[in-house]
Amino acid sequence: MPVSLPGAAFFLNLPFTPARKIIDAGLPLAIASDYNPGSAPSGNMPLMISLACIKMKMTPEEAINAATINTAYTLGLSQTQGTITAGKVANLFISRPLSSIASIPYNFGSNPVDTVILNGKLIPTNTTW
Repeated sequence: MPVSLPGAAFFLNLPFTPARKIIDAGLPLAIASDYNPGSAPSGNMPLMISLACIKMKMTPEEAINAATINTAYTLGLSQTQGTITAGKVANLFISRPLSSIASIPYNFGSNPVDTVILNGKLIPTNTTW
């Protein structure tokens, strides 16, 4: 599965992945942050979703799928993670109230996350991970 690193493209001033062409050709796409100090010093996934929508012409739904279910599949974890499904590991966030899913990429400077649950455990939202 193709994987895009929008944070690296942004930080290194490289061309963004032609996501619209990839998706329109019938291929799935995953997005990740490439969080590291050399090419992408941000692990901010709402920002990666924003970049995917704004710079790579993905819809909000496509970008969220790319960051969740498609990434889990790419990592070989789709049987246990990537969707909110009975029997899967509970890794999810609950957003603050939003007018629509499109507000996530549109409000690219804001953090929509209200509550974080990792491995079924509530994580304080002021925690850096």
